[in-house]
Amino acid sequence: MSASVCRLLRALGFLLLVCCSGTGEPRGVVELGRRLFFDPRLSLDNSLSCASCHQPARAFTDGLTVARGLDGVALPRNTPSLANLSELRVYTWANPKLTTLAAQALVPLLARTPRELGVADAMDEVRARLAADVDTQRRFQAAFPGDREPVSTANIVAALAAFERTLSSRNAPYDRYLRGETGALSASALRGKQLFESKKLACASCHTGLLLTDATSDEPSPYHNTGLYNLDGRGQVPRDNQGLFEFTRRPLDLGKFRTPSLRNVALTAPYMHDGSLSTLEDVIDHYAAGGRTLVTGPYRGVGADSPLKDARLTGFSLSPAERSDLLMFLASLTDPQFVQNATRSNPFARPTRISKH
Repeated sequence: MSASVCRLLRALGFLLLVCCSGTGEPRGVVELGRRLFFDPRLSLDNSLSCASCHQPARAFTDGLTVARGLDGVALPRNTPSLANLSELRVYTWANPKLTTLAAQALVPLLARTPRELGVADAMDEVRARLAADVDTQRRFQAAFPGDREPVSTANIVAALAAFERTLSSRNAPYDRYLRGETGALSASALRGKQLFESKKLACASCHTGLLLTDATSDEPSPYHNTGLYNLDGRGQVPRDNQGLFEFTRRPLDLGKFRTPSLRNVALTAPYMHDGSLSTLEDVIDHYAAGGRTLVTGPYRGVGADSPLKDARLTGFSLSPAERSDLLMFLASLTDPQFVQNATRSNPFARPTRISKH
């Protein structure tokens, strides 16, 4: 989190707000958050909304290698899915300080380098835009009836967080199988599940629990170096994307990134923190090799030999049939209701402009 964001958090009195992490918000607050999520008036030039990067049909990702901010500027990292955020303890790829959704929502609004929505110096203008709209003003008043100035930055991020906490994905074939619907998974997907959970692959050692991530409140550190880079033979990674190290400055944290949930993973390509693996087949190849080898270019190196790599990533071999089974299991994590739910779709009659870059 930048120093400017920290100062704004303190100045605007967000400490009380961000400690409130319950999911029992009134419907009016959630609906307001939904509308704000799809509203390009939250960006400096009215061109982008939260949904520009977090598109429902892609399980709230964008299909790009890395996200794009104002004026199409490339952001450092791949857009993560927003599924089941209310059950995670950290939300971004590497920042352990962002532990509430209200605090996280400030980042795309206020980030300066690079700019995302780009309104760090224009929040007064954003609030004026929203307040000038009679319907939007009415919705803020209904959602926050005790506030003298309901169209506030605090209420904008509170509403966004309330909407994001409703983004639950729990009705994939995998879920139905866990609930006792034995026919929900094919024989191939069941074999893939066994492989996924086996000691041979050890996928479930990090992609654990119902959310298939260790970024939950009852798990140890959710940040891991997966041998994606090893530029100097000593574990060096690209200097503009150093992971947890950027926040802790501990050398052993170099190249560590949060374990993403695998919910709807078949819809969220490309993969890894920098979108450098295009397909699930590429991801399997990466882990089967125990790390990635790049033979040319500025990032060449043997990731499997990185001394900073998680010790559990030792590599494995799969037959073509086993690979197919594993992919079938990963496909069984797709929840059609999650991506088609009308209560999570664009609420405006005219589609919000979505940046294609």
